[in-house]
Amino acid sequence: MKPTFLTYEKPLLTVMVQASCPKRVKELMDKARPEGAEAFGMQFCRMKEEYRREDIYRELFAYARGMPVYVTNYRSGENEGKPDEQLAEELLALAECGATLCDVVGDFFDRQPDELARKEAAVKKQMTLVDELHKRGAEVLMSSHVLKFTPAERVLEIAMEHQRRGADICKIVTGADTMEQQLENLKIIHMLKEKLKIRFLFLSGGECRILRRIGGELGCCMYLCVAEHDALATPAQPLLRDVKAVRDHMGTGCETIVSV
Repeated sequence: MKPTFLTYEKPLLTVMVQASCPKRVKELMDKARPEGAEAFGMQFCRMKEEYRREDIYRELFAYARGMPVYVTNYRSGENEGKPDEQLAEELLALAECGATLCDVVGDFFDRQPDELARKEAAVKKQMTLVDELHKRGAEVLMSSHVLKFTPAERVLEIAMEHQRRGADICKIVTGADTMEQQLENLKIIHMLKEKLKIRFLFLSGGECRILRRIGGELGCCMYLCVAEHDALATPAQPLLRDVKAVRDHMGTGCETIVSV
């Protein structure tokens, strides 16, 4: 059966891998596998240009050994200065080589502070990109990294736009620096579960990051975690062994999703 992020019994433990070379990617995968990894997130924006080749992409996807692979190609890291059109072409190459889930940033072709494109021409280009990724057999996640506390109404607007533009999964990252904001974010997860027709991943940065540890029990489709906190790892992402313990001992509020 082809790997997927859209069918699961429990929110997937997705281990994010950020490395400058394929050897380190494999080292992190090897460390994560016995600790319970269920999927991998390869952030190719971190990989040096000399390794950005189709033979290496295929090699790394094969190294996942049947687990689904989520890929990002953000503007940061080794991608600094590249135009969005090039990043999109690289995403298509990753899909062609076997990536399971491709991350299309919500402001591709029209940079915005909240990472959601406004210009209709940019939106049409995004929808074309989503369609082309689907044609290559990939699932599509659309992401908006707002990175600050955002009212529920705006979060829903962003999520509905992700859905309208053809994404299979909506990812929104906001923030919370007070308990009041954190509680509002917990309510927002319930709202997204009620309103969206697609899967979602709602995360929070800032001082209050409990969503990264219990979000899957409330409706998020996966956990983003790390095998270890090395120099390139995202500090806010919890360790795999910690989030696995939380998920396995709390149980899950998510219903089993069955493919149509």
